[in-house]
Amino acid sequence: MTQSWFKNYPDNVAHQIDLHACNSMLDLFNQSVEKFQDKIAFSNFGAELSFNDVDRLSNHFAAYLQSKLNINKGDRIALMSPNMLSFPVAMWGIIKVGGVQVNVNPLYTAKELQHQLVDAQVDTIIIFSPSTKVLADIVENTQIKNIVVIELDDLVGKGLPSTPVDERLSQFVPFLQALKQGQRLALNIVDLSPQDLLFLQYTGGTTGLSKGAMLSHGNIIANVLQYKEFAKDKIEYGCEIVITAIPMYHIFALTANALCYFFFGAKNILVTNPRDMTSFVKVWQANKATFFTGVNTLFNGLLHTPGFDKADFSSLKLTIGGGAAVQSAVAKKWQQVTGNKLNEGYGLSETSPILTLNFGDRSNNDGLYIAGIGTAVPSTDISIRNDEGNVVEQGQAGELCAKGPQIMLGYWENEQATSEAMTEDGYFKTGDIALLDEYGFFHIVDRKKDMIIVSGFNVYPNEIEAEIANMPGILESACIGVDDVKTGEAVKVFAVKESDEQGQGLTEQAVIDFCRQGLAGYKVPKNIVFIDEIPKSSVGKILRRELK
Repeated sequence: MTQSWFKNYPDNVAHQIDLHACNSMLDLFNQSVEKFQDKIAFSNFGAELSFNDVDRLSNHFAAYLQSKLNINKGDRIALMSPNMLSFPVAMWGIIKVGGVQVNVNPLYTAKELQHQLVDAQVDTIIIFSPSTKVLADIVENTQIKNIVVIELDDLVGKGLPSTPVDERLSQFVPFLQALKQGQRLALNIVDLSPQDLLFLQYTGGTTGLSKGAMLSHGNIIANVLQYKEFAKDKIEYGCEIVITAIPMYHIFALTANALCYFFFGAKNILVTNPRDMTSFVKVWQANKATFFTGVNTLFNGLLHTPGFDKADFSSLKLTIGGGAAVQSAVAKKWQQVTGNKLNEGYGLSETSPILTLNFGDRSNNDGLYIAGIGTAVPSTDISIRNDEGNVVEQGQAGELCAKGPQIMLGYWENEQATSEAMTEDGYFKTGDIALLDEYGFFHIVDRKKDMIIVSGFNVYPNEIEAEIANMPGILESACIGVDDVKTGEAVKVFAVKESDEQGQGLTEQAVIDFCRQGLAGYKVPKNIVFIDEIPKSSVGKILRRELK
């Protein structure tokens, strides 16, 4: 099949990838360990793990999971941790026993955590110690029976302060103790195939409840190989230095940083708390990074932190922005400061995630760089369709629908949602409005859904409105996203008060404080506006566009 975007491919980039190169992610892992051995794979707080270290330690953890916790192929295991050395060790341990990793945001509230653990039917969780309080609040409402606790200093050994495990969780095993026990145990190799489930990557939905995108070994292998082929001119095996600040529980950093660049033999410098911009800048100053991924707010934060412009960017070859639209003003300043173009990518949790990439050397016939999300990666077909499901003419806007080996198997135990997300001819409906221009470049025009993207994280209005509906004194509310300099978008809520004394006494701050109890920080509304009536259609549907 010849597509209009193929003309933008470099001559040495294939239009299709070979999907028969390996059976599972473990094949890629073993090849990388054998090739790079004592090279540094991960660094955090100045401590380092080689490729051999990751292999050895993950074997210990896998043996512990298999023998002590009786984890079998297909069992779901939650990993709730920020970027730390323990993350890749735990991840590869899970993969080696054929487990399905359920990636969990360590900043989740009790309500959000409970939904995810119950929905995924998880009975084992590997959790960062500061998050244990949230787990303790809801653990009795879940199937959790095995708790392994990661501490900040694990595998670092520099005396970093540790948050005590919540005293209500009396039955748990420290991560280092699990490794020590596993060291003395045998590991039985598990047969894995491309169709076997690898990750449950939870993503929000219009119902307000997150759904688990089922990503198989084949899905992730495909996306790794697609990126490897598309970016081949920018990869030097065994020589890349990567700074990973986006959390690895997010699909963007999980695939691009933790997996792709592991297979390229990169040294991956993990940033545990990127919100500490002063320390983050010191990481940049101490390392000559070659590859960096981020979201718009992260780039903007670095650019406004003193000392960042003093870092040595001479080795920086590739910067990719995703998770949300990269603002042109930020991209322009990034290039001014670093000398490196900020390239945009596009994808979703359901697509492993990479669908398109826009590299700085792609240009039209006039030699001008075209902004936007670029071109589809190899073995990926993109179809722009109208509301009736018909393909629109090139240049016209419609819903971006995608087909390729990186598209999820479906939503976990949710056939209806899976069916609604797919076209009859097998394309995944992204919910984003896009167009393909005359030069063969894709552009996102708008979001079909009312999703709000705060610092790269998806926020769904229905979830916010459902939470506020529980607040005494509120009659109804409607939620929209508004532009925000710091977070790209922010949540704004229009609320109608009850006519009684309790309602009339409500303040904007009271609504915000209420939301903080049940929602993760990035979902909490930044602005509350009290109005007399929410605009609705004739059938009672909230008209968010009028509020905007």
